[in-house]
Amino acid sequence: MSIDCDDIHRWMTDHRNEGIALLQRMVQEASTQGNESGVQQIVAEQLERLGFEVDMWEPGGDALLEHPYFASPRRTFSNSPNVVGVLKGTGGGRSIILNGHVDVVPEGDTSQWEHPPYSGEVVGEKMYGRGVTDMKGGNVSLFLALQCLKDLGVTLKGDVILQSVVEEESGGAGTLAAVLRGYKADAALIPEPTNMRIFPKQQGSMWFRLYVAGRSAHGGTRYEGVSAIEKSVKVLQHIRELEKVRNARIRDPLYERTPIPLPINVGVIEGGKWPSSVPDLVRLEGRMGVSPDETMEQAQEEMEHWLKKLHQEDGWFREYPIQIEWFGARWLPGAIDTDHAFMRVLVEQYRHVLGQEPVLEASPWGTDGGLLTQVGDIPTVVFGPGATEVAHYPNEYIVLDNVFQTAEIVAMTLIQWCGLTDND
Repeated sequence: MSIDCDDIHRWMTDHRNEGIALLQRMVQEASTQGNESGVQQIVAEQLERLGFEVDMWEPGGDALLEHPYFASPRRTFSNSPNVVGVLKGTGGGRSIILNGHVDVVPEGDTSQWEHPPYSGEVVGEKMYGRGVTDMKGGNVSLFLALQCLKDLGVTLKGDVILQSVVEEESGGAGTLAAVLRGYKADAALIPEPTNMRIFPKQQGSMWFRLYVAGRSAHGGTRYEGVSAIEKSVKVLQHIRELEKVRNARIRDPLYERTPIPLPINVGVIEGGKWPSSVPDLVRLEGRMGVSPDETMEQAQEEMEHWLKKLHQEDGWFREYPIQIEWFGARWLPGAIDTDHAFMRVLVEQYRHVLGQEPVLEASPWGTDGGLLTQVGDIPTVVFGPGATEVAHYPNEYIVLDNVFQTAEIVAMTLIQWCGLTDND
């Protein structure tokens, strides 16, 4: 039997309504943190229908909770199971992990939504809803690709492992748990919303907290005190200079379309207790981008060293240096060589299906790809449907055609990467 793009495209066309219905069903499950069990039951059902051996468990245990790259605001995961399905190949082929997360960020102010956030409402060629682009649309592309191959009678040589994980939005504890459970493969694909671009590299990131000291005084004699708020302005300017220094080193052409490849963003400023007092403490919290070419530890050291130099600009910081903490969520950077065999297969199938060259870029945000690459030692690529610019926004949507195009590309990639059995 010979399977080609036309066979797969016809199947996708014939099963379009089924795919849309599945995506709607998944979006209608409000799978915010701690509420993922409903959507994971849907995932488990789909995997069982496809003939996968299903493993469902709630992450936990010392190996996970004490791991240096564990990051989560919680330590128990009740009602938040991981689901992994394994379809064993006939042997002799290369294996693959298909990894997608089902947790979504909260919907926020519903008055800013034109369509109910968990409706999965279809308007024209788009579906709307929280999580539809980040990243349930990509997950459905995986299911469509697998169902297509099954219906067409395709049997693969290599194993296919589908991981439906929780906690990606909080730092990747779900994927880390899957890696520690022993799931490995020769390559991995994560269909995050890339606007159909291919990301062989993913930026890492981590959160930091800074304490800026001042000296309190009465507001009427503020000249006798030192305002921590005013000192914070100098800290912010100093951090902006570090951002410029770090980004001036970036020469990778995969970043040429990204204005600031490694941003340092301060998202929280809190300080002062009384309008008539000079504030003696300000707390800043932010996010630091990490290059695929450096470790988390190297980025931390550079930030810490840079902050110690503040006293050269203002003597106040010699006596009262900035205190820094690294806390909360973190995403490891990841990278795969653009000439890696898996990249070549994926790029070639993209050309076959869409008839054009793919755009190769480095991801401007973190994904679970860093965990798969660095902890699992699995070459990982991020590619999927979905509008990056509306992820986490009101009126989040996905272009439905992209879901099915991605499914076609994934189906062809599975055939070429895993290999067909001889009777196929």
